Amino acid sequence: APPRHWLTRFVRCYASTMFSRPLVVILCLLCATATAEEIYKWVDEDGVIHYSDQPAPGAEVIQLPDRPAPRQSRPAPRPSSAAPSLEAQRAAASRPFSYESLAFSSPNPEQTLWNIGGTLNVAISLNPGLRQGHRVRLYFDGEPREISGTQVQLTEVYRGTHNLQAEVLDANGNLMIRSEPIRFYVQQTSIRNP
Repeated sequence: APPRHWLTRFVRCYASTMFSRPLVVILCLLCATATAEEIYKWVDEDGVIHYSDQPAPGAEVIQLPDRPAPRQSRPAPRPSSAAPSLEAQRAAASRPFSYESLAFSSPNPEQTLWNIGGTLNVAISLNPGLRQGHRVRLYFDGEPREISGTQVQLTEVYRGTHNLQAEVLDANGNLMIRSEPIRFYVQQTSIRNP
């Protein structure tokens, strides 16, 4: 039967004339690897070794190893800024909510404020931000004051030493987080009459 592959024909035609035997063997193996997993080898009456994907009288079967499966490209890993995985979202949903930090942005601890005219601007830093239904309670010199949000302007803050502390309560009045207390000072420039 005539060979099916053009390279096999080419090798048979030119093997006995112009190519050396090692080159013929390499070409035959390449041909076999590209087209079949089983090849046949035989030697003709002139001592020329032949390879083919078709059996011939007296041919020896040569088993080729299976070709490895092509590598499948894996998707690139997601950058760290990508959305959290479904497992991470479920784990976060199962944990009770809590605030990470609560502190005063203004005034600063041990800060001395001059000539504020009795008015003090207070700013609180809360992480994560204040949730709906939660409220902030501010203690100014021990006196509690409910405030809306994380900024408030206090009046009647006169010369002397003062203390501030804040806490966040949930909708049921349960304590969520409390800040460290801070101390600050208010000074007033005195004007002396001549």
